[in-house]
Amino acid sequence: MDHLRYSGLTATEQRAILAEMISDDPVLTGALRILRDLELPDSWVVSGAIYNNVWNRLTNRAPMHAVKDIDIFYFDATDLSYDAEDVVIRRAAPLFADMPVPVEIRNQARVHLWFKDHFGLPLSPLKSSRHSIDGFAAKTHAVGVRLMADDQLDIYAPFGLEPIFGFRILPNPVNANRGAYEAKGVRAKAAWPELVVEPWE
Repeated sequence: MDHLRYSGLTATEQRAILAEMISDDPVLTGALRILRDLELPDSWVVSGAIYNNVWNRLTNRAPMHAVKDIDIFYFDATDLSYDAEDVVIRRAAPLFADMPVPVEIRNQARVHLWFKDHFGLPLSPLKSSRHSIDGFAAKTHAVGVRLMADDQLDIYAPFGLEPIFGFRILPNPVNANRGAYEAKGVRAKAAWPELVVEPWE
């Protein structure tokens, strides 16, 4: 049960531990520095590349084990066209070319335009990248980080970090996307058997 050694600590302690883990990870720190230099509005590294690597470290697995990609959110409501988003993606691509996994950049201001076609559910326009993180299907997945000008990490975790350090995948009641939640739970459990996936209620 050593993988649970940080479960139950205070929120402040868990945030400090996560910051230290990220700072020790050359892939994540590299991605965060590139993202900062891109100066995209309201931009964050989010989700799996963060919590998956916490689980890898706490279970002595290789860095980036089972990490599919590095997800990056930004929010720019001034132009909701795909072409504008594609310009950002193309500008960033050579900067992330040396990353060991793909980097996926998405403008959260335009997610509502394709969400129903992709997930079968309607979505109201989002207000910010944080608003998008708030609506992840699992509370455990709702985490984002960005590197500030002074090299300090800004961590956004609306449901706290206990679900991550407690190795529990918890459904987010504000999100009706049961299919995505259950599919992600199955995949995660296969990669990290230590996880407990709570049933969708």
